[in-house]
Amino acid sequence: MFQDGNLRRFYPGLPRRQRTIARPVVVEGYGLWWGQDVRVEFRPAPPNQGIVFVRRDLPGFPRIPARIEYRVESPRRTCLQRGDVRVEMIEHVMAALAGLEIDNCEIWTTAAEMPGLDGSSAPLVAALQKAGIVEQNALQPSLRIERAVRVTEGDQWLEVRPTTSERSVFVYHLDYGPSSPIQPQVFGFTFTSNAFTCQISDARTFLLRSEAESLRQKGIGRRTSFRDLLVLDQHGPVDNCFRYPDECARHKILDMIGDLALAGIPIVGHFVAYRSGHRLNAKLTEMVLAEHRAFFAERKCA
Repeated sequence: MFQDGNLRRFYPGLPRRQRTIARPVVVEGYGLWWGQDVRVEFRPAPPNQGIVFVRRDLPGFPRIPARIEYRVESPRRTCLQRGDVRVEMIEHVMAALAGLEIDNCEIWTTAAEMPGLDGSSAPLVAALQKAGIVEQNALQPSLRIERAVRVTEGDQWLEVRPTTSERSVFVYHLDYGPSSPIQPQVFGFTFTSNAFTCQISDARTFLLRSEAESLRQKGIGRRTSFRDLLVLDQHGPVDNCFRYPDECARHKILDMIGDLALAGIPIVGHFVAYRSGHRLNAKLTEMVLAEHRAFFAERKCA
């Protein structure tokens, strides 16, 4: 299937087998954005299928593969759409799956928006771990970065560089300026499933109190309380407390991992970000895939 050079590129280090969950598991809650009750069932999937969302509340159970080509621009969240069918705020679900290195899974949902839970991926990680994770009879390729790719938007930027490590490294620089109640912070870690679970998965969504109140005036987030995520004012978290002093930077990495998973293949590189968010995460994913489109053409023809 691959020449020797491509084997080294797409199977860096010792190749691992693809993984899925051992049995179905259900997570229930409501969406932080629209507040609709939702029941999500994670189901095992065969090798090489990838991650697929299934709208069980719609006729014919329409399916949306979790791939970057189905991403649609939406404020403050990651959404996918195929035809008229949509799933919303999927980044925490995708981060949980990618963080646990689950490659194949079907996500059957009773509503478009994923459950917000505590604003992090931790409850999803716990449910998937309870279901159990099993190896499958297929290798999981990885895409190794060979030259730096950088995307910018104003004073925000995101870059991925080559790395000699067999694991990706993530570093996030958060700095909203001296007038922001969110203090400048930096967090970095080397990706492993254990490191993701222990250091990233429980970092929560955050926003300013003024932003939360503006969204509520528009009918968004009215069911969400200040204890469901981090709402910050000049005095710090409102009716809440930080899990880490740098929780906001950690959550930005969580979002990045979830958004990068829409590549459909693990990307091995050294990621460095400054004030970036969902839009730049998507742009970087698209650029990296464009740089390596020859790989996908070879897979299709093999």
